[in-house]
Amino acid sequence: MTKASEAEVPRAHKLLDEMTQTQPEVLKACEVFLGDKGYDDVKLITRLWDKYEIKPVIDIRNMWKGSDKTRLLREHKNVVHDYQGNIFCHCPETGVERQMAYGGFEKDRETLKYRCPAKHYGLTCQGIDSCSVTSGIRVPLAENRRIFTPLARSSYRWKTHYKERIAIERVNGRLDVSFGFENHFIRGLQKMKLRCGLSFCVMLAMALGRAKQNKLDKLRSLVKSA
Repeated sequence: MTKASEAEVPRAHKLLDEMTQTQPEVLKACEVFLGDKGYDDVKLITRLWDKYEIKPVIDIRNMWKGSDKTRLLREHKNVVHDYQGNIFCHCPETGVERQMAYGGFEKDRETLKYRCPAKHYGLTCQGIDSCSVTSGIRVPLAENRRIFTPLARSSYRWKTHYKERIAIERVNGRLDVSFGFENHFIRGLQKMKLRCGLSFCVMLAMALGRAKQNKLDKLRSLVKSA
């Protein structure tokens, strides 16, 4: 529980500091950090991976000034990227732009691999014989730590993990609507923490009761009896 006036990024850093002291085993077991655009911060993204090896799955804001939709990738003449981390190559003969296929993250090199779309998808490319990226490319995280993260933003796994935030928002919605916290008369952070804690206990107890009775289809319901 935090005050509404406290910004997301400072709170996230405090949370990591607190867990480093009190729950280091949780940080060690954590695979990803889910966050919306409010947590889009290069220092937080860098810290999550460099210190804890937690992959940041944080939505990104468009911080580019001007009308550029893509920018040239360093060390490559015909490869560009957008602000969301998608990689595109341009055919050296026709100039046709195609999105490159994501090939995974190399932890030891701190690089993301991308494959030639013509070879990967079996497309016809007139400039494939003169193209320098037919064997694939590696994009180092250092190219831009906000845009390029250990779990590539363009990957299926990134999108799958980010969708898990829906479950978190569902719980927040239940607190607001079903438990009446949206229009409350509670005063004081400690009282609010107590009430929210009790609400979580109720939700977990109801879910546990249904799981024990093998009523998994009613696991999320707050109105069906256990």
